[in-house]
Amino acid sequence: MKNALGQLFFKIAGWKLKANISEEVKHSVMVAAPHTSNWDFPFALAAFWMMGLDLKYFIKHFYTQGLHGFFFRWTGAIGVNQKKHGNLSDYAIQLLKERKMVVLVPAEGTRKRVEKWRTGFYRIAIEAQVPISLGYLDYPKKEAGILGVFQPSGDFEKDMAYIQEQYRNIGPRHPDNYNPQIY
Repeated sequence: MKNALGQLFFKIAGWKLKANISEEVKHSVMVAAPHTSNWDFPFALAAFWMMGLDLKYFIKHFYTQGLHGFFFRWTGAIGVNQKKHGNLSDYAIQLLKERKMVVLVPAEGTRKRVEKWRTGFYRIAIEAQVPISLGYLDYPKKEAGILGVFQPSGDFEKDMAYIQEQYRNIGPRHPDNYNPQIY
C-alpha cells in the first residue's frame, strides 16, 4: 500500500525516483540533503516507500502520541524524549546495532540556512559500523534518490570532502536556505 501511495504522489507531482537499492542501503545512516522545505518530508517519505526501505527518523515524542501519533509512527517516526535520550547519536547507534534499518538524518538539522552541517551522522555510522547512504531531493530536476553508499574511512576530512562533492549539483527547493559547505 505504501509503495502505491508513493508512486501516486510522485506521478501527481511529476517527480521520478533514481535509486539503486543495495543491501548496504538497507542498513545504513542516510544523509538527507538539501533540507530547505517542509515539502521535503512528503517527497522523502514517498521515495522511501517506493524503494521499500524500513525508514526510521527521529521526531519530538509529542508527535508520536495521541491521535496524530499513529500517522507519524506509521511513517517511521521514532518519538524521542530529550530528557530520556539526551544524545540522539547514541540512541541511533544503539538502534542500528539492534536491528537492520535505515536511520534518516537531515544533515542540516533544520530547514533554515546553517553555517555548516551537523555531522552526527558520521559518528553514528562509524560507531554503529554501518555505511552512509546519500539521499537527495533535487527540486529543479524533480528527482529523488540515492547518490551512493560508502563505508566511512575514519578520515573525517577526506570523507566529508567526498560527501560535499556528491551533493555539488543537487538543487534545493529554497536555494537561499542551503549551504553546501558541510564542515
